Amino acid sequence: MIIRSLTTIQECRQVADLERVVWGYTDAEDVVPPPVLIVSIKRGGVLLGAFDDRSVMKGFVYALPAIRDGRLTLWSHMLGVTADARDAGLGFRLKLAQREHALRMGIDLIEWTYDPLQALNAHLNFTKLGAVVEEYEENIYGESSSHLHRGTPTDRFVAEWHVLSPHVERRVVAPGRQVVRDGAIASAVVVNPSRERGEWLEPGASVLDLRDRRLLVEIPLGFGAMQAQRPELALDWRLATRDIFQAYFGRGYKAVDFFLSRETRRGQYLLVMEQ
Repeated sequence: MIIRSLTTIQECRQVADLERVVWGYTDAEDVVPPPVLIVSIKRGGVLLGAFDDRSVMKGFVYALPAIRDGRLTLWSHMLGVTADARDAGLGFRLKLAQREHALRMGIDLIEWTYDPLQALNAHLNFTKLGAVVEEYEENIYGESSSHLHRGTPTDRFVAEWHVLSPHVERRVVAPGRQVVRDGAIASAVVVNPSRERGEWLEPGASVLDLRDRRLLVEIPLGFGAMQAQRPELALDWRLATRDIFQAYFGRGYKAVDFFLSRETRRGQYLLVMEQ
């Protein structure tokens, strides 16, 4: 794959086409239109595309210039990869290319939203990239025409990627290295121990008043399929985890890591109270 900047209206049209493929949008208003893309990249936006050896676009990442607390940042609005390229680490490579562009611009913070119940996205954002989260947005995008968003409110984490931090440097230098929990993490209390009920995990009873410095929050694998096949269970997970994250973020906890277990079909966020 070759990753490079996109600069023409024709390339922006390719991105819009890929948006429809990746998210399955059927409503035109859900797609970021090419005129908006071309204007934003002429004034500080970063739009990168990944092309195979036949010059076919297989993925892209798009960020807008933003301001947070008076400092210049990037807001990464979209990262899209075609289904046939997702297992090749292309999303990770696109984020690394985006990081390099940010550093050349003198920017050290990139933010984006993602669904906290999408375990594979959490694995990329925390385990490989070293993002952290302390902000939860409730139903931020409302309804869309994407099948990926149906059945549950579009609640999202706001991921913070402090691209020059030692934590991020360690993760991006060795993305395949197994993250080992130390004893304190392994013994951390699970806020919502999930239950196995046949094919799917069900959310367990949540404890919202814990005071431990480290806590674990469980989510299921395969949330996208759950939305399609068991929408009522997916909604249970959404509402249960919404209560958890809003409660603990509101008390000063932040999510700093994620542990994926394919064998047990669950993932666990590590929440830490900074002292």
